[in-house]
Amino acid sequence: MAQPITVPITVRGYETDSQGHLNMSVYVQYAEHARWAMFQAAGISQAALLEEGLGPVNLETTIKYLRELRAGDEVEVTCSLVWGERKTFRIEQTITKKDGTLSAELSSVGGLLDLKERRMVSDPRERIRALATEPHILSL
Repeated sequence: MAQPITVPITVRGYETDSQGHLNMSVYVQYAEHARWAMFQAAGISQAALLEEGLGPVNLETTIKYLRELRAGDEVEVTCSLVWGERKTFRIEQTITKKDGTLSAELSSVGGLLDLKERRMVSDPRERIRALATEPHILSL
């Protein structure tokens, strides 16, 4: 597996809940931001995927909340792919404070949807590899 991509984010006040903690839905947004940053770094834009009639899909996400985050906290969100043998792959992510405190772990199951057929692509690894200019970033 390749070294995970890391994206810095500062928690914004409007992302917190009434207790001053980062709202649970924002963890998923941070993860999504890092996933798209990883694809961009590999040379695959959202527009390029759409031109090919492809769309990445999230089928399942599990989040382990380990330490709270508050407004002003600086975090790094990591993202790496673990390829399976069939239609799906895993996306492994962490959200870590600048001081090294692990705040959350996210694990997702993803796939690649053929937007015309509305079916999962049988070999997402090869379709994505063909589009990437830096496939090693995607563990390819």
